[in-house]
Amino acid sequence: MGFEQYHEPPEELSSETRTFARMIVSLCEEAEAINWYEQRISVEQDKDAKAIMQNAQHEEFKHFGMDLEFLLRKKEVWRKTLEAILFKQGDIVELGEKGEEASE
Repeated sequence: MGFEQYHEPPEELSSETRTFARMIVSLCEEAEAINWYEQRISVEQDKDAKAIMQNAQHEEFKHFGMDLEFLLRKKEVWRKTLEAILFKQGDIVELGEKGEEASE
């Protein structure tokens, strides 16, 4: 059975690569869910419904963060790049350039 996350024959991919592909898809799914909740929250008028959606969105943020951390632990170059960008003050594009340099 084929899965959309594979662009090469799955049987030719290592177990690590298949896990990596699943985690990338999971990260994308979490980002999509965060977006859906953001849109729902922005139009919801019922305060109780809105609070439930905000709680659910918070859970999606947590899952997104866990997926990202897993991937960063597997890809050192990604971690080095993002360490120069995330949670830093300053111009985001400039930080990105420094992060790219730091990972080379």
